[in-house]
Amino acid sequence: MRAQLTKKLVMSAQPQDRPYELRDISIPGLIFRVQPSGYKAWIIEWARGKRRTLRAFGHLTLEQARAHAAQAMAETIQQGLPSIARTKPASCTLEDFLTTHYAPWAEVELKAGARYVDRIRVVFSGLLERPVNQIDAGAIDQWWRERLTTDTKTGKPPTKATAARDLACLRSALSKAVEWKLMGTNPLMGLRKKSVEPRKVVRSLSHEEETRLRRAMTQRDQYMIEARASGNRWRKLRGEPLYPELESDGFGDHLTPVVLLAMNTGLRRGELLSLRWSDVNLQTAMLTIRAETAKSGRQRHVPLNTEAAAVLVRWLKQSSGVGRVFQPRDVKTGWRGLVESARVTAFRFHDLRHHFASKLVMAGVDLNTVRELLGHADIKMTLRYAHLAPEHLSAAVAKL
Repeated sequence: MRAQLTKKLVMSAQPQDRPYELRDISIPGLIFRVQPSGYKAWIIEWARGKRRTLRAFGHLTLEQARAHAAQAMAETIQQGLPSIARTKPASCTLEDFLTTHYAPWAEVELKAGARYVDRIRVVFSGLLERPVNQIDAGAIDQWWRERLTTDTKTGKPPTKATAARDLACLRSALSKAVEWKLMGTNPLMGLRKKSVEPRKVVRSLSHEEETRLRRAMTQRDQYMIEARASGNRWRKLRGEPLYPELESDGFGDHLTPVVLLAMNTGLRRGELLSLRWSDVNLQTAMLTIRAETAKSGRQRHVPLNTEAAAVLVRWLKQSSGVGRVFQPRDVKTGWRGLVESARVTAFRFHDLRHHFASKLVMAGVDLNTVRELLGHADIKMTLRYAHLAPEHLSAAVAKL
């Protein structure tokens, strides 16, 4: 849209569902672009389809942008090409890139995009003031050594797998910098991928471990229910407001229903905690995993078995029945205490997903069905459970 750009107009321009541009009437070639994220930038277009982002809105005033555009148009007439098209854009620092470019985009386009940006800032804090095109193999090798020898909040260094995921976050961000022509090439793309030992064993619960875990959940819930009742009796005697009562057959909090659903549906932690009551159909005993919350980006439907449906019915009594099924964003603290009290070692929350898949395969469910239930895009991911069905392999060989 063509408009007479004014300071008031560009200051008040509001983001919309799609990017839009305002073309200055006074200076041909000057464009003011607004992204849905709220990011605003000055663009110079010297020919149809030939353009270059000048700077972010906060870095140039309207008068300065007009002066740059006027100069570019004059150079185009005199030389056929403005100098802005011939010169390589100056490399910004990693912090400038994250703040001005990547964060506004990631928060809109990526699931948990803000978390990725925060991860880069924390993990690569020593590189924030370095120009992005100077983050080379030497800098990364030094970072890798320091990362694997520096204790974290847990009191020990991170694993190689964690460090590799950190590096993947930065590599992905710098790929966007190349796409936006803020740098010529991604300095990390040519690096040999850091070797990470894959997890060789699919961890699932033994019968005894599952029994102890279930007993620990029951004891935890009972303790919380009794503590709530005791606390309310104390508050009632003193005339203080009471906390909501917890039914004797209910749950102490969200942890038990989250764990039981994970064991019976194989949902990822993020998928579970993003569930909304509108995704739950208790009449048909079916959950809908929305595309925006699924890791694969594709919607799928997961049936509820008897226990999973009963858990949701019980939890519904303690919930409003609208919005998100589980309010907390994470269960790390509660989960850590639960497995410790159950004396279950080397078992992550994500392993509940492996436990679900393992039990299906051992019950004779074919791998493609398991793949569909888990939401794997490629059956190669599901083949890790193939060894759990030796009787089917034996039956196949017996047919020879």
